[in-house]
Amino acid sequence: MTIAAAVREDGRKVTAELVDAARAEGATDLEIHDTVLIAAMFSMANRYVDGLGTLVAQDQEMYAQAAQQIVEVGYVG
Repeated sequence: MTIAAAVREDGRKVTAELVDAARAEGATDLEIHDTVLIAAMFSMANRYVDGLGTLVAQDQEMYAQAAQQIVEVGYVG
């Protein structure tokens, strides 16, 4: 999670020390890679959405209905 937080701020903040610490806790290179990739993707997506001024729906029931539709028919339906 420390690496993901560093990526969120600036990818250049992922230092050899952070990677070494993650490895010392048992993280594999693949897990470290995936952490950086996922954190970077979410950071980019959040900046994109924020930059467009996207509004969040206030009706929480809409989210429940959308989730149920995804469960029933997937993302294509």
